[in-house]
Amino acid sequence: MDRKRTLVTGGSGFIGSHLCQRLLDMGHDVLAADNFYSSDRHNVHELLPNPRFELMRHDVTFPLYVEVDEIYHLACPASPVYYQRDPVQTTKTCVHGSINMLGLAKRLGARILLTSTSEVYGDPAVHPQSESYWGNVNPIGIRSCYDEGKRAAETLFFDYHRQHGLPIKVARIFNTYGPRMQPDDGRVVSNFIVQALKGEPLTVFGDGSQTRSFCYIDDMVDGLISLMNSPREVTGPVNLGNPGEFTMIELAKQVIALTDSDSELQHLPLPADDPVRRRPDISRAREVLGWEPAVPLSEGLARTVDYFRGVLNS
Repeated sequence: MDRKRTLVTGGSGFIGSHLCQRLLDMGHDVLAADNFYSSDRHNVHELLPNPRFELMRHDVTFPLYVEVDEIYHLACPASPVYYQRDPVQTTKTCVHGSINMLGLAKRLGARILLTSTSEVYGDPAVHPQSESYWGNVNPIGIRSCYDEGKRAAETLFFDYHRQHGLPIKVARIFNTYGPRMQPDDGRVVSNFIVQALKGEPLTVFGDGSQTRSFCYIDDMVDGLISLMNSPREVTGPVNLGNPGEFTMIELAKQVIALTDSDSELQHLPLPADDPVRRRPDISRAREVLGWEPAVPLSEGLARTVDYFRGVLNS
């Protein structure tokens, strides 16, 4: 693969930092832009000595003037704890941020990839969710800043593609987990692991029968890079996630077993607009990318537990 100069917005975030590392390993030059609202500089600390890596503090709601060959646009708080803390800014990040990055890509003639989300499907009436499903989203709920923000971002990407011929890629990411998740980000995997390691009750919302599908970070990065390097006519949207489906009770029991914890389960009311079932149909990813996840939940959880043990003991 030709050496490229790649911009990764949200580059010090959970997924962004792993993507930056992989791109460097592939021989590319990487510019990571981040405002550190929901990310951690320590995620890319080990990359800083690399002469092919550059970290820039930047908020994508403002224009960015750099010279790059391709853009991975990840910037946006992705957990409810962070995106509901400042919902107006979350929507601005999705919309203004996408306009600014699309404008940069248009000026440069660069490929640009958007990390959209399974949240565009809302609380789905179709199961599993394929890319042809338009979703069931509450446009005025507490999650709407993120759900509708990402839907608007997808609209902008496809309008730039149709109107300006811009080479775009849109990935719809389902639940992803692994090392470098924030311990306080409110995601179920990090919540359960941290609570179990501390011997605290595991917080289960509702009766715990709601389901999610969990994709390990290495598999997700493989999928994003495969999509970016797919033929120009492959625009997406493409679901990226693990089709294995687990209830919250099943996940909690696995975490308790892996941590050898005595934690019990604490049931709390289900948050507003929280989806009951979530599972990707990845037929399109298999067909156009030759991609599917390889890391089983048990193996990925064990690696993630080891990571959080180190974080809590440091």
